[in-house]
Amino acid sequence: MLYLSLYFKTHRQYYYELLNKVRVEGDWEAWLDFFAEAIIVTANQAVKTAQRLLNLASADKEKIRALGRAAFSTLQVHRILMEHPIATSGYLVEKTGISAATVNKSLNHLIDLGIVRELTTKKRNRLFSYSQYIGILNEGTEFF
Repeated sequence: MLYLSLYFKTHRQYYYELLNKVRVEGDWEAWLDFFAEAIIVTANQAVKTAQRLLNLASADKEKIRALGRAAFSTLQVHRILMEHPIATSGYLVEKTGISAATVNKSLNHLIDLGIVRELTTKKRNRLFSYSQYIGILNEGTEFF
């Protein structure tokens, strides 16, 4: 989860200046300070991202538990979507071991709860996205 290259891209000009100083003047100390700062900032961001993902998953699980009998299979589908937030119904059937009909019902529950979005409009090979989860993972990368 340490996406250092994003930090380097965000501070591109300074990054290149420091690399040039290493090449021309041998100034490794400034480069190492910059690199250490990149690790600290990126690690803090990773912790915040992980916490937000946990909070989202927790809130979504509470919504799912309110489904009653359908909650068990829907929670299994939700768990796989946390591991693989863009998936086909076939993939979810394979990973959960649940029947296709039950997976599709679970996906419809997740759509109704606003947790999952369908990316396709097909009857077969439908593609689904845990879009809020993906949104949290992608924050800060919009410009790159």
